[in-house]
Amino acid sequence: MASTVETAPLQAPSRRSYFGEGMAIVWGIAVAKFLLHLYFNNRYGYFRDEFDYMSCGDHLQWGYVDQPPLVPFLTHLGRLVLGDSLRAIRFIPALASSLLVVQAAATARLLARKDTGQPRVSPVFENVGSYAPILTAICVALAPQYLSNGGLLGTNCLEPNLWLGCAQFVILAIKRNDPRYWIGFGIVAGLGMQEKYTIAVFGLGIVIGLLLTEQRRTFLNPWIWLGGLVAFLIFLPNLLWNWHYDWPFLQLIRAIRAEGRDVVWGPFEFFFQQLSEVDLVAGVVWLAGLFALLFWRPLRPYRVLGWSYLVSYTVIYLQHGKNYYLAPIYPMLFAAGAVAIDSFVAESPSRRGWIKRVIAIMIVVNGIYLMPITVPVFSPALFLAYTKTLPVKLPVNEHSHARAALPQWYADQFGWKEIADEAAVAWSRIPTAERSDCGIFAQDYGQAGAIDFFGRRQGLPGAMSGDRTYWLWGPRNYSGNCMIVLDDRKEVLEGYWNNVEYVGTSSPNEWALEQQIPVFICKGKKIESWAAVWPRLKRWR
Repeated sequence: MASTVETAPLQAPSRRSYFGEGMAIVWGIAVAKFLLHLYFNNRYGYFRDEFDYMSCGDHLQWGYVDQPPLVPFLTHLGRLVLGDSLRAIRFIPALASSLLVVQAAATARLLARKDTGQPRVSPVFENVGSYAPILTAICVALAPQYLSNGGLLGTNCLEPNLWLGCAQFVILAIKRNDPRYWIGFGIVAGLGMQEKYTIAVFGLGIVIGLLLTEQRRTFLNPWIWLGGLVAFLIFLPNLLWNWHYDWPFLQLIRAIRAEGRDVVWGPFEFFFQQLSEVDLVAGVVWLAGLFALLFWRPLRPYRVLGWSYLVSYTVIYLQHGKNYYLAPIYPMLFAAGAVAIDSFVAESPSRRGWIKRVIAIMIVVNGIYLMPITVPVFSPALFLAYTKTLPVKLPVNEHSHARAALPQWYADQFGWKEIADEAAVAWSRIPTAERSDCGIFAQDYGQAGAIDFFGRRQGLPGAMSGDRTYWLWGPRNYSGNCMIVLDDRKEVLEGYWNNVEYVGTSSPNEWALEQQIPVFICKGKKIESWAAVWPRLKRWR
């Protein structure tokens, strides 16, 4: 028997309701975060990896030994428009990290709200209001890893946006019962592969999650396969570049593991690091999100996202990945956790609204307390005094970082100008007539990038190195009869040149990871040519 009751069509939410659901506050939090980064982003100096992205951006191509091409390309465009200042270099990270706040809050709103085309809406969500987006925004804005992302140029700064973008298209495809959203997933995933390869782990998690849930029927629809094809086509140029150069990224990973450079975490340490990366107190929210996605009936349609976390966690841990490799997945869990907490409290007979306020206040207070760990609000000396108040030691991801007074993400912002200045002293001793055939060789991409950046203003030629993509760029056209060499031993250099002159050592910087780098002028080659010795200078680790 047909029903005689007419149902009103679902209306698309208005702009007024959008801002009435807490998004105005969310945007305020995002703007405050952006201004915070703009203010503090020039407190120390250029970070080691930032030189790499700038140097790679000066040599645009479809790939590099240690990264895909998207961030160097954006760095190149950013420098053309904004210049080379620290705030200009870090404008894109600050913007991306701040927009992540809005993106994550919008995900919480998407999980809980009625939507055009949604087949059914759980009545549990009827009482979910503005708290879930605001709590999500607070968690993301103050998470130490995302504060760090907003303050340093690197592949980490865009990674959470792209992972969350993929998750949003998964939610939309399920929520609106529209498989065409898998095309959007493919576009974002393809861009993600051009930004950092670890998004492939998340993609694997989504595939396995689909297979393990009722959403496995998605594979019977051509749209998901078209989405995969789109992702592959976007990634294809970088894939061909890697094939052409004999898979340099895989060579680099094998070399790093063979050297044993990275710290390997045990299972309990790795889990604790996951909590610490996004704030121990806020861990309550993302853990709630994980359990909600896996076991809570109202979010059962999106269980694929819960499985994607478990798969990503397992793969990264078994591969001995660094503790921050999993950080891009937590905005998704924050959104789900905030929705679950909001619904739980709203459904409580006693209306325990104070619980929501306590959770938010505790995250804000703890987030502000931990902020100096990743935002340089203090001088280096004051920061070291601050670390003594922390209940735990700061993590060390590589064994070589333990020798620095500051944690690596701060220590690697000091000492680079001093290295370039000492190279300039050596360059000043080269007669003008010999300069066209005198190059500068550095031992790693940080030293080489610092010379490329600072030395350009002092008339130095572009640096060479056997490290990473610098090695692929080759020996240039130098004969090798005259070479300025950094950070080597005189007795080693005398095996290649007849005359080795020690010029000096870079001025000491008590906060730098690389301290007092020696500089030599080498003349009178014993080798056949610089090109002949170049293959032996490869240093990928």
